Amino acid sequence: MQVYTYSEARQKLAAVLEQAELNGKVLIRRRDGRTFALVPEKEAASPLKVPSIKANVSTKEIVDIIRKGRER
Repeated sequence: MQVYTYSEARQKLAAVLEQAELNGKVLIRRRDGRTFALVPEKEAASPLKVPSIKANVSTKEIVDIIRKGRER
């Protein structure tokens, strides 16, 4: 895990962010000794984003299946 001083982090912000992305965490230490962790956020994926499948089903067959399901 990489540790930067506050001044270094300010001067090399792009590199610090890249390090955080690669390693998962970067520490930034202030003069008074306090330390802060820079951690990348995980991208939120949509629950509706699912992989597609190939199926030999016609539109008419899909509509018929849905109608049968609604009749129950």
